[in-house]
Amino acid sequence: MYKTSEKRLLHLQQSGRVGLLRGGLIGLEKEGLRVSPRGCISQKPHPVALGSPLTHRYITTDYSEALTEIITPPSSERAEPLRFLFEAHHFLYQHLGEEILWSSSMPCVVEGDANIPIAEYGNSNAGLMKTVYRRGLGHRYGRVMQVIAGVHFNYSLPQPFWHGYQTLEEDTRPAQTFISENYFGMLRNLQRFGWLIPYLFGASPAVCKSFLGGRPTSLQSFDDTSYYSPYATSLRMGDIGYQNSKEAGTGIKACYDCLSAYVETLSCAIETPCPIYQAIGVKVDGEYKQLNANILQIENEYYSTVRPKQVPESMEKPIHALQRRGVRYVELRSLDVNPFHPLGIAEEQIYFLEALMLLSLLQESPAINVVEQKAIDWNELAAAHQGRDPALKLRRNGAEIPLTQWGLEICDAMQPICEVLDEGMDEIPYQTSLQLQRSRLQDADLTPSAIMLAEMRERGEGFYHFAQRKSQEHHQYFMQHEHSMEDQHLLAHEATDSWRRQRDIEASDKVSFDAFLHSYFSQQL
Repeated sequence: MYKTSEKRLLHLQQSGRVGLLRGGLIGLEKEGLRVSPRGCISQKPHPVALGSPLTHRYITTDYSEALTEIITPPSSERAEPLRFLFEAHHFLYQHLGEEILWSSSMPCVVEGDANIPIAEYGNSNAGLMKTVYRRGLGHRYGRVMQVIAGVHFNYSLPQPFWHGYQTLEEDTRPAQTFISENYFGMLRNLQRFGWLIPYLFGASPAVCKSFLGGRPTSLQSFDDTSYYSPYATSLRMGDIGYQNSKEAGTGIKACYDCLSAYVETLSCAIETPCPIYQAIGVKVDGEYKQLNANILQIENEYYSTVRPKQVPESMEKPIHALQRRGVRYVELRSLDVNPFHPLGIAEEQIYFLEALMLLSLLQESPAINVVEQKAIDWNELAAAHQGRDPALKLRRNGAEIPLTQWGLEICDAMQPICEVLDEGMDEIPYQTSLQLQRSRLQDADLTPSAIMLAEMRERGEGFYHFAQRKSQEHHQYFMQHEHSMEDQHLLAHEATDSWRRQRDIEASDKVSFDAFLHSYFSQQL
């Protein structure tokens, strides 16, 4: 099953290039909901002292004004993203007052859409566009779905690796074409193997009953306040989470066959009107309800566990950035916030995910046909809702295979990659993490989702009280540990400077918002 990755790794070793696998860039995006002392979503605006969410490089907001997001700079040092996350959390807590950051992906007590404030980004056209886009998401999917938090893992290989790898592969295409198409091979395999991430790292097997707002559900009652599924790993990644691929009449599946196919399918979705969304209206009584009435307002609306990414320049469309400059990095979006770690992600997760991404790159990755896509979608939902069921079998190549067997096969294929990544290190963090994940596959009770439910039972807690307790523990952690004054000054300076940059953007606007949107959506290559 994994002969291709073994062969390519051997070629890299024999050519003396295997060291080029080390030192790729890693960045993290970690979301966290601000919660009031009474346990509800904060109604307060994003604290001014944190800076402008429009222009701040490291601290911003996601869907809601209360959904804070920390973005770490990409780094080749594996410990650096976590160190920066720690400093950013400490900075946050200096300005949250009595509020806490919620420790779980699934939200606290939810009092309906009306009590979820949409993020605001000032009066510039760029800022208004971000707010209107979020307003549209609320009309299309409901605001409650948008306050589920997650962690995104961003990864790119070192540039010198690509030259050596292309030479070994005897590929004569332009360098960026080779790089982009290999990243798309990685993306396809990450979808094939993607069910493994909620199994190993899923930490949302239960949810506050208020999240469903009285809607019928197949979930079971854990207690008076919580729903759960006995074998669930990540309800966030299940069918109660935010999805737009299953909406009746609005389904969209981006094609990952290659960069051009991906761009073409997303372009179609952002340019094709949708009758359901046309019924909402776009500009009604002088106020924008959404950016447009197309299947997707913009590319970011497309729900996917993995995305190819390129950094847009100014107000460049993301798909144009990809077309012009190719794939720069891959964004993995399926990680739950880890409630057992103050940072929301543990170091061992980073080592495992990097090795999994390298396996996904080196392993053969044919195009995904319709039959396989259905199996991929089924496997993801099955792992999310029933992943710890010892009888669960996943679908692969037209047959069924036990989840544990497939997972251990993937770990075996990762072993030589982890050995290479550990070379020259005082410890063996990649192999240590791999062994931990093997133990979780062999004993589902060791997974975070199982530990969470066991702790809730032992303490007689529902989901809300478990997550609140963890949130308060994390708060104490950041208050009690020493922090870097240099980083705190950097974040304070960035906060101040971000407001100046927002004011500059607002002052530079020369056209109406209507004209701005028309110009943005009229962009041509």
